[in-house]
Amino acid sequence: MLNRRYLRTKVMQALYAFFQSDDDRMDIAERNLIKSIEKLYELYIYQLSLLVELVDFAKRRMEENKLKHIPSAEDLNPNCRFIENRFVKQLENNKNFQLHFDELKINWSEEQDLFRSIYQKLIDNKSFIAYMDAEESSYAADKKIIISILRKFIISDDALQNYFEDKNIYWADDFLTVSMMVLKTIDSFKEEDGELFALPELYKNEDRNNADDDKNFVIDLFRKTIINANKYEKLISEKTTNWEVERIAIVDNILIKMALVELLEFPSIPIKVTLNEYIEISKGYSSDKSKVFINGILDKLIDDLKENKSIKKIGRGLIDKN
Repeated sequence: MLNRRYLRTKVMQALYAFFQSDDDRMDIAERNLIKSIEKLYELYIYQLSLLVELVDFAKRRMEENKLKHIPSAEDLNPNCRFIENRFVKQLENNKNFQLHFDELKINWSEEQDLFRSIYQKLIDNKSFIAYMDAEESSYAADKKIIISILRKFIISDDALQNYFEDKNIYWADDFLTVSMMVLKTIDSFKEEDGELFALPELYKNEDRNNADDDKNFVIDLFRKTIINANKYEKLISEKTTNWEVERIAIVDNILIKMALVELLEFPSIPIKVTLNEYIEISKGYSSDKSKVFINGILDKLIDDLKENKSIKKIGRGLIDKN
């Protein structure tokens, strides 16, 4: 479920915290890194459960309306299309989802104001009204409206984001990332999928006996960047003769060291992939000039490392950077 750029970014953030801290316990920092990644899956289940709870909220509203002192004809005979949404029922009955939902003991009973606010905006929305009034009903239309609700009313809801940030410190920066994962999950469901349809795993490849396993990748990248930090500092200083290493932005320094780990310690990752990934990450986490700086330093380092045959890649084409 998580792509490697996201994992690299998480490692970079953990390394930044580690190098800025007075605590040199790498094992504790590593556990915090893995915990921050694995907590993301909890947020993922919470976001999926939002959809089920929103439909349940709509059901309760309909029942309450029937109990009005003088109910209208619409109150007594409501349009049930939304509360009978096929996709949401499919999700609610999914064994994998149920298992995680129960393990996390998710309970939205104290947060009804959040759902009331979202529901009120929803029923006044033109797209939702069109969905409810359409002559024909279909699984595709049911799934489409849920995707629309996520995009228009959940992802952009500030109160909901604040709720998750307050609930867990690890969720502060991951709301949008997880929302995209939820959208991909919904898109992956088909009408014929039964209750045993598997939700995606947190790591795309999870096999502790496999060197390419994504969790191994995270741990090795984190550990080896710390272990080789001083050695790589010297390599960087040799290519920054007009700069004192201390003047290089901390994030830039960390990204270059992480790239060096991949170049020298991960034989199955192509040079071009490593170069592109760290340049892209720098765009979001460093200065405007970092892209050019990191690219220039890594280009020089790669040329030297290739010349002295320090880079050893497995497979054709992995050694090229262009």
